[in-house]
Amino acid sequence: MSTNYPLLMIAGGGYADIPLIHAAKSLGYRVITSGNRPEDMGHRESDLYCPGDFSDPDEMLRIAKAQRIDAVCACCNDFSAISAAYVAEKLGLPGHDSYETALTLHHKDRYRSFAERSGIPTPRACGFVDPDEAAVAMEKLRFPLIVKPVDLTGGKGINRVDSRAEYMSAVKQAFDRSKSKRIVVEEFITGTRHGFSAFISQGRVAFHFCDNEHYHLSPYLVSAASTPSIVPDRAVEELIRQSERICELLALKDGIFHVQFILHDDEPTIIEICRRPPGDLYIKLVQHATGVNYPEWIVRAAAGLPCPDLRQEDIKGCFVRHCVMGHSAGRLRDLRIAPEVEERIFDGLHWWRTGDLVLDPSTHKHGIVFLKYDDVEQMRREVDSLQNAIFADVAPFSDQIA
Repeated sequence: MSTNYPLLMIAGGGYADIPLIHAAKSLGYRVITSGNRPEDMGHRESDLYCPGDFSDPDEMLRIAKAQRIDAVCACCNDFSAISAAYVAEKLGLPGHDSYETALTLHHKDRYRSFAERSGIPTPRACGFVDPDEAAVAMEKLRFPLIVKPVDLTGGKGINRVDSRAEYMSAVKQAFDRSKSKRIVVEEFITGTRHGFSAFISQGRVAFHFCDNEHYHLSPYLVSAASTPSIVPDRAVEELIRQSERICELLALKDGIFHVQFILHDDEPTIIEICRRPPGDLYIKLVQHATGVNYPEWIVRAAAGLPCPDLRQEDIKGCFVRHCVMGHSAGRLRDLRIAPEVEERIFDGLHWWRTGDLVLDPSTHKHGIVFLKYDDVEQMRREVDSLQNAIFADVAPFSDQIA
């Protein structure tokens, strides 16, 4: 690889990372991607693919040293954010929080403990490293409860339990799924669910964006996001205040600061925080809705570069990011799009093929489309039914046997 260009490593290379790869190239970097899935779409867009498990910080450090990288950027995954912080700390690269801070924000038990100590609005929770110890949560917390691995996203290993009879089974499943073998148990919070994506500059929220989250078969895996959100200004102001307080307490570096929260009686309760781009091309939703070059801002900050055009921008229309999914397990026949919504689609990315095997329709995504509406009320009426208008037509296994 030529040494005439600075090298930036993205610790990942999935389809959601393609905007980051393109942004880095536009900034003059040659881009290295990694990960243990060579078929991932992002590797086709990078200059070099170096196989490696991006959830292993030492493996990422080995690749970074071997390639003599100049900058590192997390992909759309919490493990990658932790590894990127580790690499940056070991190599003295700018643009990242300390490794310990990354662990505090991206491991759910550590974040819950930090939030409780700091008075950040978050569900009452307990963290555990042993299944037997987890039984005490039934005495300390009120049902219903949510049981989660501390280190997974996308709804993996998460269960709601409403009784003691269900509890230990959910605990076992969460421990089995957790890479670090740690779980968190928290009280269930009712309300609408949203994302708050902010960009931090010198400890202040210089830009923010709010969405409404939507779900398909799994109540814990976001399948769509829409904006403008229903979140009132007062709640947004509180999220900005809490975000800047967290920045001060943890001395956070400039860059993306993404929050998932639940809104109840116009009050936000923060559920998760990450310092990496959300998945499923979310950063393109922000870009389409506001006109800001969000992927470039993220890469610039991760590389320690200034963002000269960083400023707040209003949402310029009504937009939906929709993950194309199906309703059953089986073999993919085709993608179906209702004519009345097809005209609203203006961008997208598909990776499906006829005959694809679908084992879990609650998590299997076949593509992503972006839609634009002229009227916010119409968007809000239709967005939750889009899974019946844009979906994967899957032949169930029973039909194939017959």
